Amino acid sequence: MACESNSMFDERIGEALIREVIEEELKHIPSEDVLSFTLPAVELKNEQEDKCVDQLGTLVRKIGDKLKDDVEIQDGIDGLAQGFKWNSFKEMGDKAFEHGITWEKIAILFYVAGKLAVKMVEAHLPQSVVEILKWTVDYFKKYLLGWIRGRGGWICSFSELAVASMQTASSMSSHRGGLIITFFAGIALGSFISWRLTS
Repeated sequence: MACESNSMFDERIGEALIREVIEEELKHIPSEDVLSFTLPAVELKNEQEDKCVDQLGTLVRKIGDKLKDDVEIQDGIDGLAQGFKWNSFKEMGDKAFEHGITWEKIAILFYVAGKLAVKMVEAHLPQSVVEILKWTVDYFKKYLLGWIRGRGGWICSFSELAVASMQTASSMSSHRGGLIITFFAGIALGSFISWRLTS
């Protein structure tokens, strides 16, 4: 059966998925600051959409779990947190996708947004989490949603995301080394530019 994309479905699922990934990452930090803000809700239309977000969230988390111990990625997230501005975030995204969009790169972007939210709460800037959500949703809508729709929507992403989430750490480092280097070269460049502009 061929995949078909539904424009509003794909947009709602993407927004809800970004929110889910950020909320999931924030659950792991014992901080009173997390309680001082509320992320805007995304109204899902039915149980099917809710299940879709849950399943996609699980796949994104599996990909993220494989990146937890990657020093290069964690350093990149730290650098992005230090140069916390929309321009830095956008430059990071542009650099990450300059050689093409993939489902896996989208999952990594969402994972980075979640980890960046954690860094901002740990830095006692919890109000920044709402900005991270907004920036990620804006980037998703402007630059990724059309690609997702062109490939049949989120429903068609399950098989590719499942394969990516099942990869071993060793194959990830060899096969995706270029992806990770490109992704975080963008973060490093954005952080350096931000640092130079504020110095």
